[in-house]
This record gives sequence, C-alpha cells and structure tokens, in this order.
Amino acid sequence: MAEKTRVSAVKYLSDFIVKGAFCAFLTYFSGFANLQANASSSLDSGQKAEPKSFNAGEMIMHHISDAHEIHFFTLNEGDAGAHHYSFYLPIIIKGKNGWDVFSSSHFYHHPKQITGSHDVYMEHNGYVLFHEQIYYAGPNGGLTMDSHGHPTNEKPLDMSITKSVAGLFIAGILVLLIFISVASSYKKRRGMAPRGLQSFLEPLILFIRDEVAVPSIGAKKADKFMPFLLSSFFFIWMANILGLIPFLGGFNVMGTLGVTLVLATVVFIITTLNGNRNYWVHILWPHGVPLPIKFILVPIEIIGIFIKPAVLMIRLTANITAGHIIILSFVSLIFIFGQQSAGAGYGVGVGSLLFMVFMNVIELLVAFLQAYVFTLLAAIYFGSAVEEAHHH
Repeated sequence: MAEKTRVSAVKYLSDFIVKGAFCAFLTYFSGFANLQANASSSLDSGQKAEPKSFNAGEMIMHHISDAHEIHFFTLNEGDAGAHHYSFYLPIIIKGKNGWDVFSSSHFYHHPKQITGSHDVYMEHNGYVLFHEQIYYAGPNGGLTMDSHGHPTNEKPLDMSITKSVAGLFIAGILVLLIFISVASSYKKRRGMAPRGLQSFLEPLILFIRDEVAVPSIGAKKADKFMPFLLSSFFFIWMANILGLIPFLGGFNVMGTLGVTLVLATVVFIITTLNGNRNYWVHILWPHGVPLPIKFILVPIEIIGIFIKPAVLMIRLTANITAGHIIILSFVSLIFIFGQQSAGAGYGVGVGSLLFMVFMNVIELLVAFLQAYVFTLLAAIYFGSAVEEAHHH
C-alpha cells in the first residue's frame, strides 16, 4: 500500500512539473499588465533632491505595488544624499520602430519634475515612465496631461519584466527545482522510506489528495485534477513565503490582481470544461423548482458561475495584501514618531518591532492557509462540476 502511495506521488509530481510550468507561463502574461497606478511618486525616493517628511501611505503603496525595479533598502531615506540599493529589471517594449530593450535604471536615474506639480516622471529613449506606466514621450519630450492630471500620451506594447513577474519566475523555478529533485529521489530510492525533502513534502502531497481532492471531488475522479491542485497549492505557498523574506525586495506576487486573476480564470476554465450534464442542468433548469422561481434562480446560478472564481481572486489578493500593509504600518510608526523626537522613535520602535515579529509569524501561517483555502475551494468547484445526479 505504501509503495502504491509513493508511485501515485511520483505520478502527481511528474504532471505537476509539466502543468505547473505551463500555469506559470500563462501567469507571466498577466503580471506585466497589472502595473498598479498607486506606485506613483515613491518609485524612487531619490527622485527629489530636497529633504522631505516621511509619508507612510506613500511608502506602503510603493512596497506593495508592482514596479520595474526590485528595491532592497535605502540609506539616508529622505535626504539629498539618499542611496538606493535596487535590482533594475529589463524594459521590453514594442515601439513604433520595433522592439526596444533596456534596463529600467535608465528611467529611475533620470527623474524630471512635472511643471506645477510635486509629481515626477522619468524619460529615456523616447519613452516616459509615470506611475509605473510607460508612455511614448511627447513631440517635445515629456508628458501631456489633461485637466484631471492624467497623461494623454499614447502607450506602447509593454512586455517588461516587472517585480511581480520576477517573483513569479523565482517562485516557479524554486518549486520546479524542489520537485524535480524530490521526483528524482523517488526514482533512485524506489520502495525505500522517504528522507530529506521527501519526508517533508510527501505528507503535504498526500494531504492535498486525501483531505482536499478526494473528499471534494471523489476518489474516482480526483486524480484527474491533482496536477493542477498541487501546482496551485505549492506555487501560491512558495510565492507567499517569498514575500515574507526581509530585504528581498518586498514581493507581493499573490497580492497582484493580475496574477490571481489568471489563477482564478484557470479554475473557471477547468470547471466549465469539465462540467457534466447534471452540472449544467442544475444551473440552467433545476429539477423540482416551480417555473416562476426558475426565472429568478437561473440568472442567479449563471451569475454564480462567474462570481465563484471572482471570489477566489479577490479573497487571495486582499488577504495577502492586508498582511503586508499591517507589517509595513508597524514599520511606519517608528519613522512617524521618530520625526517628533529620537526618544519617541526608539520607544515606539520597541513595540513596533515586537508586533512586526508577531505578525511575521502569523503571516507564515497565513501563507500556508491561503494556499490551502484556494486549493480547497478550487477542488470544491471541480467536484460540483463532475458530481453525478443523485436519484431518490
């Protein structure tokens, strides 16, 4: 029985590697399209030469939003001599004259002030970066703004590697490397007790199968959906853990709406394509329901088809983002009180540090819990799609 269980684990791992890579590839094409407009004026604190007071909201939005750089830390924050340590990501643009590829450092190192505003933009090679959005530069360079302060410049096709996309690649590569190693160990140690990473991951794999997939979908059909369920669970978990590592750039992969949108869309597609006759009859013409009630119930059921994956998307994004905001808020308290006096800053810093440590421990649990809940709900949706009719 144990040997059969391990053979099943190897089978799941093989499917997981192939389909997990495919899902990561799909998710890439959402990451670059989800550059949030809130990344605004805090793209690089060195953009303004004059000292300025600490802005907690600006700092928090800078760290949780997508960007074209991975910012590690800043020395002398807010001073004219501030020094930023960042990894600048590649800009990949399909412009009017073909593809342009260059480092985002060309943007971040050349800030320009917008006339009559405290906002700044960056310009390089005929392109403008403003609020992490890339536009064509105007005929005389720079941005053209409307009466509401929104750029009217045309946008090129932006296929750049952003921070969220880089986080996707890092999480995906780590998961693939780990499971390729584990699958190789299974082949070399066939019939032997697991050890190392095997002993850590095998219970999790079997947990997803025996406690999530089988109860939600059924023993006969669970294997069909196991590759995606394993892929989503470990990929989300790894991405969440990546965002909790200090001084690694503040990744917020699962807090990026474009990423969770693709994951939820894949769940929607799998559910829709696998829906059997009973599933669609229950939605479109439920048995045993009076005709007047059907005219009310059927539209609700049809809307529910789209609401379910939307709930998956919003729940995962909101929970992960909220955790980052809470931790960054405690960091902000130190600087806010430190502006009043050094003593207040140090005093509040002790309490903030303790709460930050506590919240990081909680976030480790949340990282696992959110991956589990997403996988569980996906399995429930799949189970409802393939459930056979019950005859009484």
